[in-house]
Amino acid sequence: AMPDVPAPPPLDTERLLLRPLCADDAPAIQRIFPQWEVVRYLAEQVPWPYPEDGARTYVEQVALPAMRRGVQWHWSLRPRTEPGRLIGVISLMRDDPGNHRGFWLDPDYRGQGFMTEASEAVTDFWFEVLDQPVLRAPKAAANDGSRRLSERTGMRLVATEERGFVSGRQMAEIWEITREEWRAWRASGVSDASPH
Repeated sequence: AMPDVPAPPPLDTERLLLRPLCADDAPAIQRIFPQWEVVRYLAEQVPWPYPEDGARTYVEQVALPAMRRGVQWHWSLRPRTEPGRLIGVISLMRDDPGNHRGFWLDPDYRGQGFMTEASEAVTDFWFEVLDQPVLRAPKAAANDGSRRLSERTGMRLVATEERGFVSGRQMAEIWEITREEWRAWRASGVSDASPH
């Protein structure tokens, strides 16, 4: 890892515990992740149908080595009420100039604002701890939940282009926010994240 790059710290929000991804998370990911509702709007690099060792391979050969190199940060999401239950993953990537943040959530936990909370926490880490100048996040134009999250958290739509997703080639929107815009948005009080 680069010497000045922090490992992902535990992050707590009002209702969630974000914990650095570890090898022990693979079985829970393997149980939840291979659902069409979870993968359909993810990048086409995700293998589908998802192999039986997909989660272990991803965690051990992709995510953990990238964290050790200091170019990616991955957290599991856990409800404070059930700290033993993994309900999703959120990631920051410094090694892909066009895609800095990604996430997925167990469909049973959607629609409650959990991912907005998690996104605020890791976006704050991106700007305030990693001191990055801008955060970019592409998403399928059809992915309403993800787009609403970007709108709610102060991001701007800057481009549309065709991209490959698990569900095929379709229009994608590129959303971004600068460090200055993020700080202004946080200072405006629109954010619902508690201090951490």
